[in-house]
Amino acid sequence: MPGKVYLVGAGPGDPGLITVKGAERLGRADVVLYDRLLDPALLDLVPESARRVFVGKERDRQAMSQAEINQFLVDEGSAGNVVVRLKGGDPFVFGRGGEEALALARAGIPYEVVPGVTSAVAAPAYAGIPLTHRGLASSFTVVSGSEDPSKANSSVRWDALARTGGTLVVLMGWQPLQTILDTLVKEGMPSNTPVALVQWGTWPRQATVTGNLENAVAIGREAGLRPPVAAVIGKVADLREELAWFDRRPLFGKKVLITRSRTQASQFRALLEELGAQAVEVPSIQTVGLEDYSELDAALSRLVDFRWAIFASVNAVDSVFDRLEKQGRDSRAFGEVTVGAIGPATRAALSRRGIAADFVPSRSVSEVVLAELEKFDWTGIPVLLPAADIGRDTIERGLAARGAKVERIASYRTVPAEGMADKAREALESGIDFVTFTSSSTVTNLLDMLDGDKAALEHSIIACIGPTSAATARELGLDVDLVAPVHTVEGLVDALVEYVARD
Repeated sequence: MPGKVYLVGAGPGDPGLITVKGAERLGRADVVLYDRLLDPALLDLVPESARRVFVGKERDRQAMSQAEINQFLVDEGSAGNVVVRLKGGDPFVFGRGGEEALALARAGIPYEVVPGVTSAVAAPAYAGIPLTHRGLASSFTVVSGSEDPSKANSSVRWDALARTGGTLVVLMGWQPLQTILDTLVKEGMPSNTPVALVQWGTWPRQATVTGNLENAVAIGREAGLRPPVAAVIGKVADLREELAWFDRRPLFGKKVLITRSRTQASQFRALLEELGAQAVEVPSIQTVGLEDYSELDAALSRLVDFRWAIFASVNAVDSVFDRLEKQGRDSRAFGEVTVGAIGPATRAALSRRGIAADFVPSRSVSEVVLAELEKFDWTGIPVLLPAADIGRDTIERGLAARGAKVERIASYRTVPAEGMADKAREALESGIDFVTFTSSSTVTNLLDMLDGDKAALEHSIIACIGPTSAATARELGLDVDLVAPVHTVEGLVDALVEYVARD
Protein backbone atom coordinates (compact mmCIF):
# COMPACT_ATOMS: atom_id res chain seq x y z
CA MET A 1 0.00 0.00 0.00
CA PRO A 2 1.34 3.45 -0.85
CA GLY A 3 2.02 5.89 1.94
CA LYS A 4 1.23 9.56 1.80
CA VAL A 5 3.27 12.67 1.08
CA TYR A 6 2.59 16.02 2.73
CA LEU A 7 3.91 19.19 1.12
CA VAL A 8 4.16 21.37 4.20
CA GLY A 9 4.91 25.07 4.30
CA ALA A 10 7.25 25.82 7.20
CA GLY A 11 6.71 29.56 7.09
CA PRO A 12 9.35 32.23 6.50
CA GLY A 13 11.71 31.51 9.40
CA ASP A 14 10.10 32.16 12.77
CA PRO A 15 9.23 28.59 13.86
CA GLY A 16 6.14 29.90 15.63
CA LEU A 17 4.59 30.67 12.25
CA ILE A 18 4.18 27.06 11.17
CA THR A 19 0.51 26.07 11.06
CA VAL A 20 -1.08 23.73 13.58
CA LYS A 21 -1.71 21.23 10.78
CA GLY A 22 1.88 21.47 9.57
CA ALA A 23 3.20 20.76 13.07
CA GLU A 24 0.84 17.81 13.42
CA ARG A 25 1.98 16.30 10.13
CA LEU A 26 5.62 16.62 11.19
CA GLY A 27 4.76 14.80 14.39
CA ARG A 28 3.81 11.61 12.56
CA ALA A 29 6.35 11.57 9.76
CA ASP A 30 8.49 8.58 8.85
CA VAL A 31 10.69 10.66 6.53
CA VAL A 32 11.25 14.43 6.36
CA LEU A 33 12.88 16.23 3.44
CA TYR A 34 13.77 19.77 4.45
CA ASP A 35 15.24 22.91 2.92
CA ARG A 36 17.98 25.28 4.06
CA LEU A 37 15.91 28.32 5.07
CA LEU A 38 14.22 26.64 8.02
CA ASP A 39 14.69 27.08 11.73
CA PRO A 40 16.22 23.80 13.01
CA ALA A 41 13.77 23.96 15.95
CA LEU A 42 11.07 22.70 13.58
CA LEU A 43 12.87 19.37 13.33
CA ASP A 44 12.31 18.93 17.07
CA LEU A 45 8.68 18.25 16.16
CA VAL A 46 9.72 15.18 14.18
CA PRO A 47 9.70 11.73 15.86
CA GLU A 48 13.17 10.53 16.83
CA SER A 49 12.65 7.44 14.69
CA ALA A 50 12.06 9.48 11.53
CA ARG A 51 14.71 9.95 8.86
CA ARG A 52 15.75 13.55 8.25
CA VAL A 53 17.04 14.28 4.75
CA PHE A 54 18.52 17.66 3.84
CA VAL A 55 17.71 18.59 0.24
CA GLY A 56 18.36 22.32 0.29
CA LYS A 57 20.70 24.53 -1.62
CA GLU A 58 23.66 26.16 0.10
CA ARG A 59 26.73 27.95 -1.23
CA ASP A 60 25.83 27.21 -4.83
CA ARG A 61 25.51 23.52 -4.06
CA GLN A 62 22.23 21.65 -4.35
CA ALA A 63 22.05 18.59 -2.09
CA MET A 64 19.53 17.09 -4.52
CA SER A 65 18.32 18.29 -7.88
CA GLN A 66 14.59 18.96 -8.21
CA ALA A 67 14.21 15.84 -10.33
CA GLU A 68 15.93 13.78 -7.63
CA ILE A 69 13.67 15.28 -4.95
CA ASN A 70 10.59 14.43 -7.00
CA GLN A 71 11.73 10.84 -7.45
CA PHE A 72 12.65 10.53 -3.76
CA LEU A 73 9.12 11.58 -2.78
CA VAL A 74 7.61 9.09 -5.18
CA ASP A 75 9.88 6.26 -3.98
CA GLU A 76 9.25 6.89 -0.29
CA GLY A 77 5.53 7.25 -0.83
CA SER A 78 5.46 4.02 -2.83
CA ALA A 79 7.24 2.29 0.05
CA GLY A 80 4.31 3.06 2.34
CA ASN A 81 5.94 5.83 4.35
CA VAL A 82 4.42 9.01 5.71
CA VAL A 83 6.62 11.63 4.06
CA VAL A 84 6.78 15.33 4.88
CA ARG A 85 8.36 17.64 2.36
CA LEU A 86 9.09 20.65 4.58
CA LYS A 87 9.52 23.77 2.49
CA GLY A 88 10.30 27.35 3.49
CA GLY A 89 7.38 29.75 3.20
CA ASP A 90 4.47 28.31 1.24
CA PRO A 91 4.93 25.25 -1.01
CA PHE A 92 3.07 26.85 -3.91
CA VAL A 93 4.63 30.34 -3.77
CA PHE A 94 7.94 30.12 -5.63
CA GLY A 95 8.59 26.87 -3.79
CA ARG A 96 8.36 24.44 -6.74
CA GLY A 97 5.72 22.61 -4.78
CA GLY A 98 3.62 22.41 -7.91
CA GLU A 99 6.33 20.36 -9.63
CA GLU A 100 6.49 17.95 -6.71
CA ALA A 101 2.71 17.64 -6.58
CA LEU A 102 2.61 16.85 -10.32
CA ALA A 103 5.23 14.13 -9.90
CA LEU A 104 3.21 12.55 -7.09
CA ALA A 105 -0.10 12.84 -8.94
CA ARG A 106 1.33 11.23 -12.08
CA ALA A 107 2.79 8.39 -10.01
CA GLY A 108 -0.50 7.83 -8.21
CA ILE A 109 0.93 8.67 -4.77
CA PRO A 110 -1.58 10.21 -2.32
CA TYR A 111 -0.50 13.67 -1.23
CA GLU A 112 -1.76 16.69 0.65
CA VAL A 113 -0.71 20.33 0.57
CA VAL A 114 -0.41 22.18 3.88
CA PRO A 115 -0.07 25.89 3.07
CA GLY A 116 2.45 28.01 4.91
CA VAL A 117 2.98 31.71 5.61
CA THR A 118 4.89 33.16 2.69
CA SER A 119 7.78 35.54 3.26
CA ALA A 120 6.14 37.86 0.74
CA VAL A 121 3.63 38.75 3.44
CA ALA A 122 5.51 37.92 6.64
CA ALA A 123 8.80 39.75 5.97
CA PRO A 124 7.08 43.11 5.37
CA ALA A 125 4.77 42.53 8.35
CA TYR A 126 7.72 41.87 10.68
CA ALA A 127 9.36 45.02 9.30
CA GLY A 128 6.24 47.03 10.15
CA ILE A 129 5.01 47.38 6.57
CA PRO A 130 1.39 46.54 5.65
CA LEU A 131 1.15 45.48 2.02
CA THR A 132 -2.18 47.22 1.67
CA HIS A 133 -3.29 50.38 3.44
CA ARG A 134 -6.26 52.61 2.85
CA GLY A 135 -5.25 55.58 0.76
CA LEU A 136 -1.85 54.14 -0.12
CA ALA A 137 -2.30 50.72 -1.74
CA SER A 138 -5.38 48.65 -2.48
CA SER A 139 -3.50 45.77 -4.14
CA PHE A 140 -0.15 44.03 -4.03
CA THR A 141 1.81 41.90 -6.47
CA VAL A 142 4.44 39.30 -5.67
CA VAL A 143 7.06 38.58 -8.31
CA SER A 144 10.17 36.45 -8.49
CA GLY A 145 13.37 38.29 -9.25
CA SER A 146 15.07 35.05 -10.26
CA GLU A 147 13.50 33.34 -13.23
CA ASP A 148 14.47 30.12 -14.96
CA PRO A 149 17.90 30.88 -16.51
CA SER A 150 16.89 29.02 -19.68
CA LYS A 151 14.33 31.71 -20.53
CA ALA A 152 15.48 33.98 -23.32
CA ASN A 153 13.28 36.88 -22.25
CA SER A 154 11.63 37.84 -19.00
CA SER A 155 8.00 36.82 -18.71
CA VAL A 156 7.42 39.49 -16.06
CA ARG A 157 5.56 42.54 -17.38
CA TRP A 158 7.67 45.17 -15.66
CA ASP A 159 6.04 47.85 -17.79
CA ALA A 160 2.62 46.93 -16.38
CA LEU A 161 3.92 46.58 -12.82
CA ALA A 162 5.44 50.05 -13.00
CA ARG A 163 1.95 51.51 -13.51
CA THR A 164 -0.25 49.40 -11.18
CA GLY A 165 -0.09 51.84 -8.30
CA GLY A 166 -0.14 49.08 -5.69
CA THR A 167 2.62 47.45 -3.65
CA LEU A 168 5.21 45.32 -5.39
CA VAL A 169 7.14 42.61 -3.52
CA VAL A 170 10.19 41.12 -5.20
CA LEU A 171 11.51 37.84 -3.79
CA MET A 172 14.77 36.08 -4.67
CA GLY A 173 15.97 39.15 -6.53
CA TRP A 174 18.89 40.61 -4.63
CA GLN A 175 21.51 40.10 -7.33
CA PRO A 176 19.49 41.67 -10.20
CA LEU A 177 17.63 44.15 -7.96
CA GLN A 178 19.37 47.25 -9.27
CA THR A 179 18.41 46.26 -12.82
CA ILE A 180 14.83 45.62 -11.70
CA LEU A 181 14.54 49.02 -10.03
CA ASP A 182 16.11 50.76 -13.02
CA THR A 183 13.61 49.01 -15.26
CA LEU A 184 10.69 50.18 -13.13
CA VAL A 185 11.93 53.77 -13.37
CA LYS A 186 12.41 53.40 -17.11
CA GLU A 187 8.84 52.10 -17.43
CA GLY A 188 7.38 55.09 -15.64
CA MET A 189 7.47 54.45 -11.87
CA PRO A 190 8.59 57.66 -10.07
CA SER A 191 12.21 57.43 -8.98
CA ASN A 192 11.33 58.63 -5.48
CA THR A 193 9.01 55.66 -4.88
CA PRO A 194 9.80 54.28 -1.40
CA VAL A 195 11.61 50.95 -1.17
CA ALA A 196 12.25 48.77 1.89
CA LEU A 197 14.72 45.88 1.81
CA VAL A 198 14.09 43.18 4.42
CA GLN A 199 16.86 40.64 4.96
CA TRP A 200 16.13 37.38 6.81
CA GLY A 201 12.54 38.41 7.43
CA THR A 202 11.04 37.06 10.72
CA TRP A 203 14.41 35.65 11.86
CA PRO A 204 16.24 37.03 14.93
CA ARG A 205 18.87 38.42 12.53
CA GLN A 206 16.31 40.35 10.47
CA ALA A 207 17.66 43.63 9.09
CA THR A 208 15.72 46.33 7.24
CA VAL A 209 16.88 49.38 5.30
CA THR A 210 14.77 51.92 3.46
CA GLY A 211 15.34 54.20 0.52
CA ASN A 212 13.83 54.73 -2.91
CA LEU A 213 14.15 53.31 -6.41
CA GLU A 214 17.34 55.27 -7.01
CA ASN A 215 19.32 54.60 -3.84
CA ALA A 216 17.87 51.56 -2.04
CA VAL A 217 20.35 49.05 -3.44
CA ALA A 218 23.33 51.24 -2.61
CA ILE A 219 22.04 51.70 0.94
CA GLY A 220 21.47 47.96 1.23
CA ARG A 221 24.99 47.14 0.04
CA GLU A 222 26.47 49.67 2.43
CA ALA A 223 24.53 47.97 5.25
CA GLY A 224 25.99 44.62 4.21
CA LEU A 225 22.75 43.00 3.12
CA ARG A 226 22.97 39.55 1.58
CA PRO A 227 20.29 37.10 0.39
CA PRO A 228 17.62 36.30 1.34
CA VAL A 229 16.22 39.79 0.81
CA ALA A 230 12.60 40.78 0.12
CA ALA A 231 12.15 44.12 -1.62
CA VAL A 232 8.94 46.01 -0.83
CA ILE A 233 8.24 48.75 -3.35
CA GLY A 234 5.51 51.32 -2.89
CA LYS A 235 4.17 54.07 -0.64
CA VAL A 236 3.47 51.62 2.21
CA ALA A 237 7.22 51.28 2.78
CA ASP A 238 7.13 54.75 4.35
CA LEU A 239 4.98 53.39 7.18
CA ARG A 240 7.87 51.40 8.61
CA GLU A 241 9.18 54.32 10.63
CA GLU A 242 5.93 54.45 12.62
CA LEU A 243 4.96 50.78 12.61
CA ALA A 244 8.26 48.94 13.14
CA TRP A 245 7.90 46.55 16.09
CA PHE A 246 9.88 43.34 15.62
CA ASP A 247 13.34 44.88 15.55
CA ARG A 248 12.55 47.45 18.22
CA ARG A 249 12.07 44.96 21.03
CA PRO A 250 14.53 45.52 23.88
CA LEU A 251 16.74 42.47 23.26
CA PHE A 252 16.47 42.34 19.48
CA GLY A 253 19.63 41.12 17.80
CA LYS A 254 21.24 39.90 21.03
CA LYS A 255 22.46 36.30 21.14
CA VAL A 256 22.03 34.76 24.57
CA LEU A 257 23.62 31.46 25.57
CA ILE A 258 21.42 29.34 27.85
CA THR A 259 23.42 26.86 29.91
CA ARG A 260 20.69 25.44 32.14
CA SER A 261 19.28 21.97 31.51
CA ARG A 262 17.07 21.47 28.48
CA THR A 263 14.09 20.51 30.63
CA GLN A 264 14.33 23.86 32.44
CA ALA A 265 15.24 26.05 29.48
CA SER A 266 11.86 26.39 27.77
CA GLN A 267 10.49 29.21 29.94
CA PHE A 268 13.80 31.08 29.85
CA ARG A 269 14.00 30.73 26.09
CA ALA A 270 10.41 31.88 25.60
CA LEU A 271 10.98 35.01 27.69
CA LEU A 272 14.15 35.89 25.76
CA GLU A 273 12.61 35.35 22.35
CA GLU A 274 9.52 37.35 23.28
CA LEU A 275 11.84 40.30 23.84
CA GLY A 276 13.69 39.77 20.56
CA ALA A 277 16.78 37.84 21.63
CA GLN A 278 18.17 34.85 19.78
CA ALA A 279 18.39 32.12 22.40
CA VAL A 280 21.15 29.56 21.88
CA GLU A 281 20.73 26.46 24.02
CA VAL A 282 23.88 24.67 25.12
CA PRO A 283 22.82 22.83 28.28
CA SER A 284 25.82 22.25 30.51
CA ILE A 285 23.82 20.16 32.97
CA GLN A 286 21.00 17.70 32.83
CA THR A 287 18.79 16.36 35.58
CA VAL A 288 18.27 12.62 35.76
CA GLY A 289 16.61 10.21 38.13
CA LEU A 290 18.32 8.58 41.06
CA GLU A 291 19.88 5.17 40.64
CA ASP A 292 18.38 4.16 43.98
CA TYR A 293 15.19 5.75 45.38
CA SER A 294 15.06 3.71 48.55
CA GLU A 295 16.17 6.53 50.86
CA LEU A 296 13.75 9.03 49.32
CA ASP A 297 10.89 6.53 49.33
CA ALA A 298 11.56 5.70 52.96
CA ALA A 299 11.49 9.37 53.93
CA LEU A 300 8.24 9.96 52.05
CA SER A 301 6.65 6.93 53.69
CA ARG A 302 7.07 8.65 57.07
CA LEU A 303 6.10 12.21 56.16
CA VAL A 304 4.03 12.33 59.33
CA ASP A 305 7.34 12.46 61.24
CA PHE A 306 8.31 15.79 59.66
CA ARG A 307 7.08 19.20 60.75
CA TRP A 308 8.61 21.02 57.77
CA ALA A 309 9.47 20.21 54.16
CA ILE A 310 11.44 22.81 52.22
CA PHE A 311 11.70 22.48 48.43
CA ALA A 312 14.58 24.30 46.76
CA SER A 313 13.69 23.64 43.10
CA VAL A 314 11.03 22.56 40.65
CA ASN A 315 13.02 19.39 40.03
CA ALA A 316 12.72 18.45 43.71
CA VAL A 317 8.96 19.00 43.58
CA ASP A 318 8.56 16.90 40.44
CA SER A 319 10.69 14.06 41.77
CA VAL A 320 8.98 13.90 45.16
CA PHE A 321 5.49 13.86 43.70
CA ASP A 322 6.49 11.28 41.12
CA ARG A 323 7.58 8.99 43.94
CA LEU A 324 4.43 9.74 45.94
CA GLU A 325 2.33 8.78 42.93
CA LYS A 326 4.16 5.48 42.69
CA GLN A 327 3.20 4.92 46.33
CA GLY A 328 -0.43 5.63 45.48
CA ARG A 329 -0.42 8.93 47.38
CA ASP A 330 -0.84 12.61 46.55
CA SER A 331 -0.56 16.09 48.07
CA ARG A 332 -2.68 15.04 51.06
CA ALA A 333 0.45 13.35 52.38
CA PHE A 334 1.69 16.85 53.31
CA GLY A 335 -1.49 17.65 55.27
CA GLU A 336 0.28 18.16 58.61
CA VAL A 337 3.56 19.47 57.16
CA THR A 338 4.54 23.13 56.86
CA VAL A 339 5.83 23.52 53.31
CA GLY A 340 8.47 25.99 52.15
CA ALA A 341 9.25 26.91 48.54
CA ILE A 342 12.45 28.66 47.59
CA GLY A 343 11.56 30.84 44.64
CA PRO A 344 8.35 31.64 42.73
CA ALA A 345 8.90 28.85 40.20
CA THR A 346 9.07 26.28 42.99
CA ARG A 347 5.99 27.82 44.60
CA ALA A 348 4.14 27.55 41.27
CA ALA A 349 5.20 23.91 40.89
CA LEU A 350 3.77 23.13 44.33
CA SER A 351 0.61 25.05 43.50
CA ARG A 352 0.09 22.89 40.42
CA ARG A 353 0.22 19.89 42.77
CA GLY A 354 -2.43 21.39 45.02
CA ILE A 355 -0.16 22.81 47.74
CA ALA A 356 -0.04 26.46 48.75
CA ALA A 357 3.44 27.07 50.14
CA ASP A 358 3.44 28.32 53.74
CA PHE A 359 6.83 30.00 53.40
CA VAL A 360 8.42 31.70 50.37
CA PRO A 361 11.52 33.85 50.98
CA SER A 362 11.84 37.31 49.46
CA ARG A 363 15.00 36.22 47.62
CA SER A 364 16.18 32.80 46.49
CA VAL A 365 19.55 32.99 48.21
CA SER A 366 20.40 30.54 50.98
CA GLU A 367 21.66 33.24 53.33
CA VAL A 368 18.47 35.28 52.85
CA VAL A 369 16.33 32.17 53.30
CA LEU A 370 18.03 31.40 56.62
CA ALA A 371 17.68 34.99 57.81
CA GLU A 372 13.95 34.95 57.10
CA LEU A 373 13.52 31.57 58.80
CA GLU A 374 14.97 33.04 62.00
CA LYS A 375 11.48 33.99 63.20
CA PHE A 376 10.61 30.32 63.74
CA ASP A 377 11.71 28.18 66.65
CA TRP A 378 13.69 25.28 65.17
CA THR A 379 14.64 23.50 68.38
CA GLY A 380 14.04 19.80 67.82
CA ILE A 381 11.97 20.43 64.66
CA PRO A 382 12.31 17.61 62.08
CA VAL A 383 12.83 19.07 58.57
CA LEU A 384 12.83 17.30 55.19
CA LEU A 385 15.01 18.89 52.50
CA PRO A 386 14.52 17.11 49.15
CA ALA A 387 17.36 18.31 46.94
CA ALA A 388 19.83 17.48 44.20
CA ASP A 389 22.49 14.90 44.92
CA ILE A 390 25.08 17.69 44.79
CA GLY A 391 24.90 21.34 45.66
CA ARG A 392 25.27 23.73 48.57
CA ASP A 393 24.16 22.53 52.00
CA THR A 394 23.93 26.04 53.48
CA ILE A 395 20.28 25.69 54.51
CA GLU A 396 20.88 22.25 55.98
CA ARG A 397 23.80 23.45 58.09
CA GLY A 398 22.05 26.70 59.03
CA LEU A 399 18.91 25.00 60.28
CA ALA A 400 20.92 22.34 62.10
CA ALA A 401 22.86 25.10 63.85
CA ARG A 402 19.53 26.48 65.05
CA GLY A 403 18.54 23.15 66.57
CA ALA A 404 16.54 21.55 63.75
CA LYS A 405 16.79 17.84 62.92
CA VAL A 406 17.44 18.12 59.21
CA GLU A 407 17.32 15.29 56.68
CA ARG A 408 18.69 16.46 53.33
CA ILE A 409 17.77 13.66 50.94
CA ALA A 410 18.70 13.40 47.25
CA SER A 411 15.59 13.40 45.08
CA TYR A 412 17.32 13.72 41.69
CA ARG A 413 20.78 13.87 40.18
CA THR A 414 22.49 16.75 38.41
CA VAL A 415 25.07 15.55 35.91
CA PRO A 416 27.12 17.21 33.16
CA ALA A 417 25.34 17.27 29.80
CA GLU A 418 26.82 14.91 27.25
CA GLY A 419 27.90 15.72 23.71
CA MET A 420 27.69 19.50 24.11
CA ALA A 421 31.37 20.50 24.02
CA ASP A 422 31.58 21.07 20.26
CA LYS A 423 28.27 22.91 20.22
CA ALA A 424 29.45 25.17 23.04
CA ARG A 425 32.63 26.10 21.19
CA GLU A 426 30.80 26.65 17.90
CA ALA A 427 28.26 28.89 19.59
CA LEU A 428 30.91 31.02 21.28
CA GLU A 429 32.99 31.26 18.11
CA SER A 430 29.93 32.47 16.19
CA GLY A 431 29.57 35.36 18.63
CA ILE A 432 27.51 35.38 21.84
CA ASP A 433 26.44 38.63 23.49
CA PHE A 434 25.40 37.18 26.86
CA VAL A 435 26.41 33.94 28.57
CA THR A 436 23.88 33.18 31.31
CA PHE A 437 24.41 31.02 34.38
CA THR A 438 21.49 29.92 36.54
CA SER A 439 23.42 27.79 39.05
CA SER A 440 26.96 27.08 40.17
CA SER A 441 26.94 23.75 38.33
CA THR A 442 26.17 25.46 35.00
CA VAL A 443 29.34 27.51 35.48
CA THR A 444 31.63 24.63 36.37
CA ASN A 445 30.22 22.32 33.72
CA LEU A 446 30.47 24.86 30.89
CA LEU A 447 34.12 25.51 31.75
CA ASP A 448 34.69 21.76 31.87
CA MET A 449 33.22 21.53 28.35
CA LEU A 450 35.68 24.21 27.26
CA ASP A 451 38.58 22.43 28.98
CA GLY A 452 38.96 25.43 31.26
CA ASP A 453 39.40 27.85 28.35
CA LYS A 454 38.12 31.09 29.93
CA ALA A 455 39.34 33.05 26.90
CA ALA A 456 36.42 31.59 24.91
CA LEU A 457 34.10 33.67 27.13
CA GLU A 458 36.05 36.92 27.23
CA HIS A 459 34.08 38.58 24.41
CA SER A 460 30.72 37.80 26.02
CA ILE A 461 28.92 39.47 28.91
CA ILE A 462 28.65 37.09 31.86
CA ALA A 463 25.22 37.22 33.51
CA CYS A 464 24.34 35.27 36.66
CA ILE A 465 20.97 34.59 38.21
CA GLY A 466 22.21 35.28 41.72
CA PRO A 467 25.18 35.77 44.03
CA THR A 468 25.83 32.04 44.45
CA SER A 469 26.41 31.37 40.76
CA ALA A 470 28.28 34.68 40.50
CA ALA A 471 30.62 33.68 43.33
CA THR A 472 31.39 30.39 41.62
CA ALA A 473 32.08 32.18 38.33
CA ARG A 474 34.48 34.59 40.01
CA GLU A 475 36.21 31.78 41.89
CA LEU A 476 36.84 30.13 38.52
CA GLY A 477 38.36 33.30 37.09
CA LEU A 478 35.44 34.78 35.14
CA ASP A 479 34.59 38.47 35.13
CA VAL A 480 30.92 38.69 36.10
CA ASP A 481 29.24 41.65 34.43
CA LEU A 482 25.79 41.47 35.99
CA VAL A 483 23.90 39.66 38.74
CA ALA A 484 20.10 39.65 38.68
CA PRO A 485 18.64 41.48 41.70
CA VAL A 486 15.67 39.08 41.58
CA HIS A 487 17.04 35.55 41.48
CA THR A 488 14.64 33.99 38.98
CA VAL A 489 14.78 33.55 35.22
CA GLU A 490 12.31 36.43 34.93
CA GLY A 491 14.62 38.53 37.07
CA LEU A 492 17.61 37.55 34.96
CA VAL A 493 15.79 38.54 31.77
CA ASP A 494 14.84 41.88 33.33
CA ALA A 495 18.50 42.42 34.25
CA LEU A 496 19.56 41.76 30.64
CA VAL A 497 17.01 44.29 29.40
CA GLU A 498 18.26 46.93 31.87
CA TYR A 499 21.87 46.22 30.91
CA VAL A 500 21.14 46.68 27.19
CA ALA A 501 19.17 49.85 27.86
CA ARG A 502 22.14 51.34 29.76
CA ASP A 503 24.73 50.24 27.20
